[in-house]
Amino acid sequence: MTVGVSMLSLARFQFAMTTVFHFFFVPFSIGMAFITAIMETIYVVKKAPIYKQMAQFWGKIFLLSFAVGVVTGLIQEFQFGMNWSDYSRFMGDIFGAPLAIEALLAFFLESVFIGLWMFTWDRFKPAIHVIFIWLVMIGSSASALWILTANSFMQNPVAYKLANGRAEMTSFTGLLKNPQLWVEFPHVVFGAFLTAAMAVAGMSAWRLLKHKNIEFYKKSLKIGLIVGLIFSLGTIYVGDAQTRMIIKDQPMKFAATEGLYDNTGKKAPWAMIEGINAAGHKATWKVEIPDMLSIMSYHKTTGAVKGMNTINRELHQKYDKKFGKDMNYYVPPKTLFWSFRVMAGFGTLFALVTIVGLWFMRKKNNAIENKRWFLYVLGICLWLPFLANTAGWFVTELGRYPWIVYGLFTIADAVSPSVTAGELLFSNITYFLIFTMLGGTMIYFSHKTLVAGPELDDGSEKRANVDPFAKGAFNHE
Repeated sequence: MTVGVSMLSLARFQFAMTTVFHFFFVPFSIGMAFITAIMETIYVVKKAPIYKQMAQFWGKIFLLSFAVGVVTGLIQEFQFGMNWSDYSRFMGDIFGAPLAIEALLAFFLESVFIGLWMFTWDRFKPAIHVIFIWLVMIGSSASALWILTANSFMQNPVAYKLANGRAEMTSFTGLLKNPQLWVEFPHVVFGAFLTAAMAVAGMSAWRLLKHKNIEFYKKSLKIGLIVGLIFSLGTIYVGDAQTRMIIKDQPMKFAATEGLYDNTGKKAPWAMIEGINAAGHKATWKVEIPDMLSIMSYHKTTGAVKGMNTINRELHQKYDKKFGKDMNYYVPPKTLFWSFRVMAGFGTLFALVTIVGLWFMRKKNNAIENKRWFLYVLGICLWLPFLANTAGWFVTELGRYPWIVYGLFTIADAVSPSVTAGELLFSNITYFLIFTMLGGTMIYFSHKTLVAGPELDDGSEKRANVDPFAKGAFNHE
């Protein structure tokens, strides 16, 4: 079958659009459940009403992100069914078990206890009620585990056999033992906690700039900064472990993230920035730090790294005869090079910002509301984790080209044979409009809730038991 270039490009664009937009909300939702659980746990321990109000207030924004994440996830499933039917035939036996568990166990757990958490504030003791939000957080993290079990197979196929033109699972536990999973899962979940932490810190900073509910937002900011510091360092650590793994498993991806076309010597320099001639398969200029790439790659000052040109020749020798065609193994080098730097650069920035913020909030000088320049920095950091997450997924998914399942099944072979370019164009436009509406709705109601504030000025808890989806819950006239 010959797949038209325009059709394949439209199908790939739709996958990218739905995945990126869905992934705006998934990490945010997982992380907000975690932070909300921390706030309610502090309330249970300290018995201070302000922490209960914090859990309920930030819980509203969590509920919004959860609702939008569910809808965008459904759209993503639709595009899989419409555009990638041959992929589904090839991978159905592998994907079936983890995705079924995700839907029937993890998502069920999450959905049931979200309802209990929302509607039972006045029906259970605090020590019981807090369990509900922790179960929601566990359920959302478990959902990520099962989905990433499937994605890890696409990155590093394990526990399978090829039969009747499709991949068949030979061991379910083998899927779970995939070493790719145990660097990818913590990377995603730690990144989710970091995303929510910086979002809470950023939103709190904007309200402190307005001098609204100072105590409430300072406490929220401090929790955001502490969580942000812990998981920025954790994300850097597991990200390093994942990077060292792809050196072995997906060397073309790694070489592209570093802009390497030619092999390095034993002491490999690291290119901070460089000009890339993708058509000519070469770098035109670069600013390098001596030995740094060896240190980053192998944690020592020596260690050579293969370039894309060498890897391309090796992949031609390995796969062309097997698949009966001459394929292009070069991944998009500019996208991967800069995406990796955006992801890693923002991760480092968050660690530095949280350290500075916690220094400003130390007991001897706890007047961060007067550091207006720093509050503006935090306010900007509200948006940066979403860019970092997107950049990370660009590296993960584009770096696998031309494979949809690495070494087994190509992207071109995975497209639905019956879909037309016109149908794809129509669905792309439709999905884009739906996503725009959903994103606008999320931002509008989150902003409305944030501006309305927690209503703590009079020291009362009059909104303590408000159903967050009841009429007027988001209307603060």
